[in-house]
Amino acid sequence: MAFGRKPKSLDKLLREFMDKIPQKTEMKRGLVLHYWPEVVGDKIDAVTEKVKFDGSKLIVVVKNEAWRYEIHSNRYSIAKRLNDKVNADVVKDIIVRT
Repeated sequence: MAFGRKPKSLDKLLREFMDKIPQKTEMKRGLVLHYWPEVVGDKIDAVTEKVKFDGSKLIVVVKNEAWRYEIHSNRYSIAKRLNDKVNADVVKDIIVRT
């Protein structure tokens, strides 16, 4: 043990770093974009053409109207799962476009 401290896990060190950086919101938004495929699943990810932020709104562009309706009707649960995944309230709303 260096300097008499217990070693910390990499996960804990990253969380501490994330809490201290000034660009915390931008970093969390980047994580949301990274986790999009994992949270929504393969089928929705396959029809997603573009995902980006406009302020606190997540803009999602999909291939057709049927998928636009499907994602729109589940947007609150998707936003909650994305926010839970990054431990922050960065997605306030999801706007779905074709």
